[in-house]
Amino acid sequence: MELELRGITKRFPGVLANDNVNLTIRSGEILCLLGENGAGKSTLMNIMYGLYSASEGEILVNGEVVHFDGPGDAIAAGIGMVHQHFMLVPVFTVAENVVLGVEPTKGPGGILDISEARRDVTEISSQYNLEVDPDAIIEDLPVGLQQRVEIIKVLFRDAEILVFDEPTAVLTPQEVEEFFSIIRNLKADGKGIIFITHKLKEVLEIADRIAVLRRGAVVGEADPSTATEKTLAEMMVGRPVVLTVDKGPAQPGEVVLEVRDLDVLNVHDHLAVNQVSFDVRKGEIVGIAGVQGNGQTELVEALTGLRESVGGTVRISGQDFTNASPRQIHKASVAHVPEDRQRSGLVLKFTLTENFVLDSYYDEPFSHGIKMNWNRSRQEAERLIEEFDVRTPSSEVMASNLSGGNQQKVIVAREFGRDVELVIASQPTRGVDVGSIEFIHDRIVEERDNGSAVLIVSSELDEVMALSDRILVMFAGRIVAEKRPEETTNAELGLYMAGSTSEA
Repeated sequence: MELELRGITKRFPGVLANDNVNLTIRSGEILCLLGENGAGKSTLMNIMYGLYSASEGEILVNGEVVHFDGPGDAIAAGIGMVHQHFMLVPVFTVAENVVLGVEPTKGPGGILDISEARRDVTEISSQYNLEVDPDAIIEDLPVGLQQRVEIIKVLFRDAEILVFDEPTAVLTPQEVEEFFSIIRNLKADGKGIIFITHKLKEVLEIADRIAVLRRGAVVGEADPSTATEKTLAEMMVGRPVVLTVDKGPAQPGEVVLEVRDLDVLNVHDHLAVNQVSFDVRKGEIVGIAGVQGNGQTELVEALTGLRESVGGTVRISGQDFTNASPRQIHKASVAHVPEDRQRSGLVLKFTLTENFVLDSYYDEPFSHGIKMNWNRSRQEAERLIEEFDVRTPSSEVMASNLSGGNQQKVIVAREFGRDVELVIASQPTRGVDVGSIEFIHDRIVEERDNGSAVLIVSSELDEVMALSDRILVMFAGRIVAEKRPEETTNAELGLYMAGSTSEA
């Protein structure tokens, strides 16, 4: 099968998202698609999958022009997509999820033939080495196995071209290797693979061809046998990029954050954080590594006042802040970069000026009593836009109009643009391109070197290794290991992240 995108252009009001894009993907090859935030990757894939219509250009399958009015048309044409955020029903079994919408039936009443569904799952699992129990409940499976279910869903619908959007974002190093083995099996069976990622090492390891998007246009293709991370990053961003974190040794001082025996429940009232204790000192970066869903979200929410703990204590600079409010914690000189910038970090329908003063509008100099000082607020916004290199035409642009990387810079600017004693940053570079990653990492190290205590939580193991002076690993709500980055490896940390070993 051959899928060709020819002259694809997509315009939104005031935005040229895709600009005369030409791409071809054939059976039996892996095409990696790179690009910084706002480069047009997602828009292009949504056009290819029938979620958007192109303003100009055409899609060809095996040389014939096709028109997709929705994902059903794309699926019928042999195109499948595995989304970054899995599209699974948590309380259904594997087999029920796989056949959802195209269920095999039996009898005059057309009831679900679950036996046939199980057989289909087992057959596909065996053919592509995607071992998974067809009767397992989705919410009981680790993310690596949930991803396999998504792949089985696509294969069950006879996809010949498979699109993977950031497929390794929540996988341990061991699961990444298993995933790459699956991808190679799919390729060997003649499937065409489009692999979207920002992890340059993975691109060089898995790709047959590399295409780079910048500002909506294809700026070049690269051969993985001769390309380097440095050259790919420069193609993506349009300038040289430093890919390593430049930091000297830590100079730890007194304890700023002290957590003792902390217990926190999740939204289902299950214990998500279980007897967690650790310290973070002035002048050091402590990183928490772990696969998403092992209590990191609930831990950060408890530390920042967004979720009550049910046991234990949190002390900041010697004072008890257990179950304090977000405003009390903010006033204690704590910066918080939340893991979901759009849900927890920004009000997307507010201007940048409004977002920059979102957690300080009630204080001088931004307000006096009930009256806002908008001139002073705009001055502060413009100062932060310049200092933190936020790419925007003005401070009065809506936050929703910025790329993901620039949205993240707004949050970092707001939180780091004042004197703080403690930084709590959760997934600080999630979904951010290499240029913005470089900038955010530099600012985090700068905060440490200025004497702040820094706690970062990231599912990106390379990020934790590069930034941290000490690493804590969370699994099933507990701290199961403490390591220094120079004394461990990604593979060893991956075992702890998967619960395969423990220092407890």
